[in-house]
Amino acid sequence: MTDVQQSNDERTDAAAAPLLVERRPDRVVATLNRPDKRNAIDQATIDAIHALCAELEAEPRLLIITGTDGVFASGADIAQMRERTAADARAGINANAFIRINELPMPVIAAVDGWALGGGAELAFAADIRIATPDAKFGNPETGLGIIPAAGATWRLKEIVGEARAAELLLTGRVVDAAEALSIGLITAVAPAGDLLAEAHAIADRIARNDPAATMATKRVLRAPRADHPHVDLEEQAVLFESPEKHRRMTEFLERRAKRSAK
Repeated sequence: MTDVQQSNDERTDAAAAPLLVERRPDRVVATLNRPDKRNAIDQATIDAIHALCAELEAEPRLLIITGTDGVFASGADIAQMRERTAADARAGINANAFIRINELPMPVIAAVDGWALGGGAELAFAADIRIATPDAKFGNPETGLGIIPAAGATWRLKEIVGEARAAELLLTGRVVDAAEALSIGLITAVAPAGDLLAEAHAIADRIARNDPAATMATKRVLRAPRADHPHVDLEEQAVLFESPEKHRRMTEFLERRAKRSAK
């Protein structure tokens, strides 16, 4: 095989990957890439998510997750789900991958266009921040397929939109459009499809300007159980109060204020 053929084969393999990963110094963009299956989440996608999480656990960076061809993720791969057994359910194949996404050190932004159903919705729920296009639709129709949404929706959704709203959505399987998703706090912004990634990057830019250690501490505290507060807040703050970065940033703030006052 020639070098050119090998290079072409590598590009072909990359294009066929279930998760396309773009790496930048301060962030990673992960694009679900099964357009012929409407980005249904299969075992290969889960394996790729675990590999990416391992990378971001070792080298924390912001993560933006999005879809392709006007679809975020139409759900779990039903052909694979149909063959799964009780042992597979107890293994938490999708659930554990989404927990790992949720527990990444740095924030995760889901940029949703089109369908985010079933496991696709649960992947979006695992993000810290969700934005969407006007064409986005969220729903958990699992009970219609004889199963429950067991990859996070039963507990994450009520944390996001409240227990009564979550119960209505999960028990009926009703689909929520972008306007309703915004009104109930499921997403924080709506952007045209052509601007969706730019808006996600704008949010990432605002986060990236802050101290990474303070950002990671804030995420840890947000995730802590109510019973751990205020102890967990004070312990995280104690570490940050001793950091050189805190001293540097506060000194710069005071110097800027002094210059403004002197004018």
